[in-house]
Amino acid sequence: MLAGMELSIRLASHDDVPLLHEVMEDSILELQRDFLSPEQIEASRLFMGLDTRLIDDGTYYVVEIGGAIAGCGGWSRRATLYGSDYTPGRSDRLLDPALEPARVRAMYTNPDFARRGVGRMILDECERAAAAEGFHFLELAGTLSGEPLYAAYGFTEVERLVDSRGGVPVPIVRMQKPLERRPTR
Repeated sequence: MLAGMELSIRLASHDDVPLLHEVMEDSILELQRDFLSPEQIEASRLFMGLDTRLIDDGTYYVVEIGGAIAGCGGWSRRATLYGSDYTPGRSDRLLDPALEPARVRAMYTNPDFARRGVGRMILDECERAAAAEGFHFLELAGTLSGEPLYAAYGFTEVERLVDSRGGVPVPIVRMQKPLERRPTR
């Protein structure tokens, strides 16, 4: 952490999009390097990235420190499990909070701020907001580099997937977590 500066979280806006794309690009290139081949990283670009529907829905967050974007991520009340604005097969169908899990989506950390609580801060906000809307579970499709964070946060593996839409198989892990009922203030 920068000396004397704390992480803060806020809702993302469309004005943030250019900087979010930069953070995502750096995150994909740097943080996936130990888990994916260069070919897999390139192929993953088809389904990794920002889904601006999350910004429109008010469910996407930016974590900042000292004016720099340390990370971003959010959750969704819609059926798409993962994917960017350009990923084929997306669905805007609204989920039933009583029967279906909310989706944690598009989590990226600026490599300069990795392993400093950025992801946990976003997950805390996602959990709080999804529970407030009546969801009982969270679900995500994580990268192998994100799996340790999600497991430490209480997500458990549901299944291992391979996404080959980019021409090269890219491993993904689908995980779920029950939401704790927190007292309202």
